[in-house]
Amino acid sequence: MAAPNIVGVVTVTGITTALNVTTTPTVFLGNAVNSGKVMKVNSIIVSNIDGTSAADINIKYHTASAVGAGTSISLAHTISVAADSTLVALDKASTIYVQEGQSLVSYASANGDLDITCSYEEISS
Repeated sequence: MAAPNIVGVVTVTGITTALNVTTTPTVFLGNAVNSGKVMKVNSIIVSNIDGTSAADINIKYHTASAVGAGTSISLAHTISVAADSTLVALDKASTIYVQEGQSLVSYASANGDLDITCSYEEISS
């Protein structure tokens, strides 16, 4: 099934997801093949919860038929997040869409120092 026509929207559901980032690339927003949905990403916020050390964040947009696989495009590449600070990696001024079979993946330079929060709208027709 193709991604829905966002002009003929039937349902828009606001969702926020969050996870602790590790050094292993992990999907934090996936849209399964044939979901019949498109995800409109409104914000991605990265917080450094370590009180003393900075850590680097990597955020990638995967364009593939399998969630988290295939070609990846960097949205944020080794951006340092200072200790006890927050980085707004994406906001409503730079909205992106995650279509069927695509995903957003994150990983860090240090295990457990960064949290990532993603606010998005799940759109279906």
